[in-house]
Amino acid sequence: QVQVVESGGGLVQPGGSLRLSCVASGRIGSRSVMGWYRQAPGQQRELVAVSKSDGTTNYADSVKGRFTISRDNAKKTVYLQMNSLKPEDTAVYYCNVNWLGGVYYYWGQGTQVTVSS
Repeated sequence: QVQVVESGGGLVQPGGSLRLSCVASGRIGSRSVMGWYRQAPGQQRELVAVSKSDGTTNYADSVKGRFTISRDNAKKTVYLQMNSLKPEDTAVYYCNVNWLGGVYYYWGQGTQVTVSS
């Protein structure tokens, strides 16, 4: 059974930084896609950034230049470095791990990020 656990959320002032971590336990595919999504109150869950096993990354336009996704395949861990945070970045951030075109698809429980003065 695969479990996905996020950590690193919290309260930060505008312009500040946070680093989120996500660890997957159990057996995952060698060509997994690991990514971050977020959901603000009353909004749909949206893609923030994804990292493929070949090193390819994709970002939402709203976070380009501010957020950086990275991964450690040996540790089955993906990180999200968030800089220059804005109040509109406030949301619950979820980690997703999937492979085989989504046949296997796992979510973490989410971690709250609040950007406020």
